Amino acid sequence: MSHTPRPAGRIREVFSAFLLLGLTSFGGPIAHLGYFRTEFVERRRWLSEQAYADLVALCQFLPGPASSQVGFTLGLMRAGPWGAAAAWFAFTLPSAIVLIMFAMSAAVLDGPISQGIIHGLKVTAVAIVAHAVWGMARNLCPDQRRAGIALAAVFTVVLVSGPLGQVAAIVVGAVAGMALCRLHVESEVQELPLPVSGRAGHLAGLVFVVLLIGLPLLAWANPSETLVVMDAFYRAGALVFGGGHVVLPLLEAEVVQSGWVGADEFLAGYGAAQAVPGPLFTFAAYLGAVMGPLGASLFGAALALVMIFIPGLLLLVAVLPHWSRFRRWDSAQALMRGANAAVVGILGAALYQPVWTSAILDRYEFALALLGFLLLSVWKLPAWAVVIILAGGGVLITLSL
Repeated sequence: MSHTPRPAGRIREVFSAFLLLGLTSFGGPIAHLGYFRTEFVERRRWLSEQAYADLVALCQFLPGPASSQVGFTLGLMRAGPWGAAAAWFAFTLPSAIVLIMFAMSAAVLDGPISQGIIHGLKVTAVAIVAHAVWGMARNLCPDQRRAGIALAAVFTVVLVSGPLGQVAAIVVGAVAGMALCRLHVESEVQELPLPVSGRAGHLAGLVFVVLLIGLPLLAWANPSETLVVMDAFYRAGALVFGGGHVVLPLLEAEVVQSGWVGADEFLAGYGAAQAVPGPLFTFAAYLGAVMGPLGASLFGAALALVMIFIPGLLLLVAVLPHWSRFRRWDSAQALMRGANAAVVGILGAALYQPVWTSAILDRYEFALALLGFLLLSVWKLPAWAVVIILAGGGVLITLSL
């Protein structure tokens, strides 16, 4: 594509298309990719089937929220940088606004009904995460070597608690993948027509590294609350391999273990995030809203939301000019196989602590969580429907006890 500015009409077109998707795209990142294909490949014909498949492969390869990265790139292809920004805002803001409203209302509501709903949302998190672990294990750990990497990741996060354990598990998994998971497969690589120069890619990569290294140093040298929050959410966004659900253990290590957010509030918000359309990363907006007093909720929500998305988008821009060549490297493919197997282990460890231990208090909660898992895995109900059913179950359990 050319580097000439796109007309304002194209930017409005991008914004309206993604706003509709942001309001209606339930079901998580895999479902979002299906919605995008229907809208932009079949209906609007913005790009070919092969170009879309190559774009999806790129965004699934990188850390970060894959569906948001695909949407950002589609906006970039259609209307340049302003189109990319329009796509991100339109797809992200609807669910972020709903979760901020939930955070503010949860702080003031009390009584058996509201407590029952929050209890049901915590149980929902058990069913959702268990289903994610089950599906990711089948896809990302199909052999003994990758299953072993996942098991090693479990032991790593158990022995080394906190954010350091998460980082160590991913690094160990990536190194093990390069040594054990070289499965060379020839695949056709198609060039993507993207208005990103090599200089812009290098600049984005430099900014990514500077923020990743510089934010913790600044937070250590000048421990202000704003810098600490920026560092925590940026680091979580930079390490999310394998899908949006992996952000759960990373954020739990940052905000629950540090004492910023209670475990009950954390799991209630995660459960609520399953009931809204759009990217799961907007869970960060909920956390930012509940971390401070009501007057600072909007600032905290905006700060957390922006910081968790920035690293994935910077990496995307950094890799776009070099993707076709980089994708052919056997070492890159092996590294990602190991890292993806490691995140299965990280998420599996999080399924027990804090998800299970905080939500399953009796046989009633166990039965409700099992119901949610079966509704997702056997009856294939959408996540938002399971959230409603289990929230109602939480109310019934609260009222009956």
